[in-house]
Amino acid sequence: MEQHIFSVTEVNELVKRLLDNEPMLSGICVRGEISNYKMYPSGHHYFSLKDATGAIRCVMFRGQAMRLRFRPENGMKVLVTGRVSVFPRDGAYQLYCNTMTPEGAGDLALAFEQLKERLYKEGLFDEGRKKPLPEFPERIAVVTSSAGAAVHDMIRILRRRYPLAKVILLPVRVQGAEAPPEIAGAIRYADQWNIGDVIITGRGGGSMEDLWAFNDERVARAIYACETPVISAVGHEPDVTISDFVADRRASTPSNAAEIAVPDQAELLRHLSSLSERMNTSEATRLQTLRERLDALKQKRVLTDQLAYVQDRRMELAHLQQRLGDLERAAIAEKQKAFTALAASLDAMSPLKVLGRGYAMARNEGGRVLKSSGEVAIGDRVHVTLGSGGFTAVVDEIEEEQHGG
Repeated sequence: MEQHIFSVTEVNELVKRLLDNEPMLSGICVRGEISNYKMYPSGHHYFSLKDATGAIRCVMFRGQAMRLRFRPENGMKVLVTGRVSVFPRDGAYQLYCNTMTPEGAGDLALAFEQLKERLYKEGLFDEGRKKPLPEFPERIAVVTSSAGAAVHDMIRILRRRYPLAKVILLPVRVQGAEAPPEIAGAIRYADQWNIGDVIITGRGGGSMEDLWAFNDERVARAIYACETPVISAVGHEPDVTISDFVADRRASTPSNAAEIAVPDQAELLRHLSSLSERMNTSEATRLQTLRERLDALKQKRVLTDQLAYVQDRRMELAHLQQRLGDLERAAIAEKQKAFTALAASLDAMSPLKVLGRGYAMARNEGGRVLKSSGEVAIGDRVHVTLGSGGFTAVVDEIEEEQHGG
């Protein structure tokens, strides 16, 4: 009996039919750890699932991958549903994935943590970039559903607390696939056209699935890029969304957002009343002080006797003149005393005093005083000054200097 010879393609096709017709492999659920994960520009995801002793190649095409609400990563343990089949071109069997969920945690919780970590690293949550809220806003833009109870609560509180502010509602869907682009678009529109001095965006409470639009990256980036201060008001106190981290202020509820956005007119009136009372008290005190000062001035002599000031100044001037005269006379006397002392000293040192006692002073023709006989020669003319008068003589004899010994 002649043996049938198969081509490679025929073998692959045969194996494919066998696998495709096996019910257990057409809707299988596999647990494993992701490895060799790659996402191609086409949108298809290729990876392997492995455990301690084996591995299987997997593919998730773009249509199924778009429904993922988290980002698969190597080392992540997941549950994957799909079918096992063969790709005839290379003869390798693989798991064609329809769904993927993280093992031990919901996909929404994982997606939330992944996006939160990524945006945190990018700086979208930085406290330093958060803008202060206006103290007295004139217009408030509210981005939320027009049909929910949250918007009615906000409007009621805003009107009660601060009716001076105008409320502009930008209605959007807050749940479902269409909600994120509508919310992000309304925030950008309100900011671009300066619709409000502050923007409130949010919705009432619900499940994590219900609130998911405010965990969308598009909404987060729209809030981050907004120049107008944004208050995030999603759900109730325990609920936390990505928009809460990015917004300039987080409100625990939509009602709390309305309370944060505007001041309380009752509190303002009390404050103004207190300021008015303080101002009146301060002004009354100031007026009383001025009255007391005026009364004191009225008792001054300068006001009771108009010429008294002139007379007082005249007396002060006379006193100053007297003091100046005394000082001048004292200075002159001191100078005269000093002059007399100097004149007496000069007179005592005068050579004329010596000449008056019988001594004489000889000078050569140049006028230089002669102190020894060695300073003249025979025939020199010298002038001799006496105590009274003098004469000129010619040297005809010189006596040698006498030295004591």
